[in-house]
Amino acid sequence: MSHRTNIREQLGLRAVINVSGTMTTLGASIVVPEAIEAISAILPEFVQVDELQRKASAVIARLTKSEAGYVTASASSGISTTVAGTMTGTNLAKIHQLPRTGDMRTEVLIQIGHMVSYGAPVEQAIRLTGATVVPVGTMNFSDVAELEGLISERTTAAVYVVSHHTAQFGQIPLADFARICHTYKVPVIADVASEYDLTGFLSDGADLAIYSAHKFLGGPTAGIVAGRKDLVHAAYLQNIGIGRGMKVGKEGIVGTIAALEAWEQRDHKGIRQREQEHLDLWLTKLNGRDGVEATTIPDPTNNPLERLKVVIEPSRAGVTAWELADRLANGTPSIIVRNHEASRGLFYLDPCNLHNGEAKIVAERLILLLDEAKRSSKTDQESFSEFKTRQTAHQKDWPS
Repeated sequence: MSHRTNIREQLGLRAVINVSGTMTTLGASIVVPEAIEAISAILPEFVQVDELQRKASAVIARLTKSEAGYVTASASSGISTTVAGTMTGTNLAKIHQLPRTGDMRTEVLIQIGHMVSYGAPVEQAIRLTGATVVPVGTMNFSDVAELEGLISERTTAAVYVVSHHTAQFGQIPLADFARICHTYKVPVIADVASEYDLTGFLSDGADLAIYSAHKFLGGPTAGIVAGRKDLVHAAYLQNIGIGRGMKVGKEGIVGTIAALEAWEQRDHKGIRQREQEHLDLWLTKLNGRDGVEATTIPDPTNNPLERLKVVIEPSRAGVTAWELADRLANGTPSIIVRNHEASRGLFYLDPCNLHNGEAKIVAERLILLLDEAKRSSKTDQESFSEFKTRQTAHQKDWPS
């Protein structure tokens, strides 16, 4: 567990308890002590960044069982730089030319069910290079015959996204997707930012895999690209082109190396046990409450974890799922739940990013708010449309 400070209080920030997951908007994760120590040690020192990246490449290659890798600013910048690399190769004139594409191959295939937002649209990270997005299939079905039919002499790459946000059915499996693409020598780039598995996606056929350093790995804000050496090389060279504004500092590289090495030594079984204790506590507190149904569910992309699914019946609970989530967020401390499905009358509690004692605070606040809602005679509950309108207005008002 990382050493705690009063930095939020010093900055005048509200305390936050994260039961949403490894969300960038919340700071992603608790950075592991090994990364904090490494970052502190490198900050006063000068290094040759290319040399440091070579050290990172060796560590990334070892843990992902790939040929090479590099650290970039984020998984999103990993998408942009890898796509750009397939367009330019190592041709410096072309690298400097982007996003003007000239006679380069520019088409990038991606299944429509994978065209999601992770805070920004996935396809925007592709289009930033000057590439053209070529959608495959529909939201609920993609077919290998259509994928094959869309490949042409203009195709430069195909992007495959693994995320809880994507359509979870009717999509082409990665192994089949890669097999078709490789028949036509089209490289496959897998965006697997939030995944535990550091080797499986490459072994399933991805030529490049992009991970987040600051999510399950517990590193600083950074992205990790791993895969074929020639493609990694071409993507890394984008640092002197469109990737310049996506550069990562020495602290990000060193912190990522430390987080990766700490991952090898982490007590994954012990962590799962503590997470289960949090889930059991929440289940005990919520089970039997009128208008509330709580169940544990596995991660949709097969990460080795479970979350608590909380379904709210407004007519019985006296509150909607989005109102309850909003009240949790606006309290002190602010408790942020995983609310991307709130319009369906539910949210999730993620146990992966809690400090000691925080699971109990979450349980107590939930019970307090549910009791208050039950006692209230309020009948004009805010609709989800009204809630989203208010949220959007608040976002537009920044920084006021």
